[in-house]
Amino acid sequence: MKIAWEEQGDGAPLLLIQGLGYGRWSWDPVVPALAERYRVLWFDNRGIGDSDKPEGPYTAKLMADDALQVLDEAGVTRAHLLGASLGGMIAQEIAAGAPGRVDKLILCCTTPGGEATVPMPTVTVRLFDEAPSLPPEVALRRFVENALAADASAELIQELYDRRVANPPDPQGWHAQAAAGRGFEGVNGAIAAPTLIVTGTEDNVVDPHNADVLAERIRGAEVQRIDNAGHLFFWEQPDAFVRIISEFLQ
Repeated sequence: MKIAWEEQGDGAPLLLIQGLGYGRWSWDPVVPALAERYRVLWFDNRGIGDSDKPEGPYTAKLMADDALQVLDEAGVTRAHLLGASLGGMIAQEIAAGAPGRVDKLILCCTTPGGEATVPMPTVTVRLFDEAPSLPPEVALRRFVENALAADASAELIQELYDRRVANPPDPQGWHAQAAAGRGFEGVNGAIAAPTLIVTGTEDNVVDPHNADVLAERIRGAEVQRIDNAGHLFFWEQPDAFVRIISEFLQ
């Protein structure tokens, strides 16, 4: 597998794992500030960007092996893990299956998987149902708006929309990644790493109550809620996000 990855900064390694349909570009709002404190590594999951796009379906476990490959190629034995959405499921697989590779674990806007998951909010389910009947550019803008809080600025919406247009996901890769999210049933075994769970209070994509369910399943886990933030809170409130992450890791 070719997995495209980058690194910046010096210090304790911190691996960023992104979610469905987003390439490594989507960490741009927070990488510079995090790299002031950590050796940040971030990459394109299989199925998107400059990484290979093998035929799916994928699984979170398979994509976890790709993340470990990045650590291997970077010569990193142990790292802090930060996963968002589908990336949070991937990070859980690593923490449970390869605990020796994980220092601290940060799970953002994600779910515990399986029957324990609080269902996707109705507004997003309806958008997925409606999207095929919309012009593609209209559907894309609606998905961008839906991933942010209701009071997100027009400038932020336009910036994300433009970045999505400039970095379109591979259709086959998107569906293969989506299968990994749908098929995630949770991890086998306990997660022992110190864990922080972060959610936006206005997340329309992953119900914020999933943070509490995750916290009940991971002993000692801490929950942080970012007020007035949607699913992509690291775009909406990058300074608050970096502060929360840095305080936990320190």
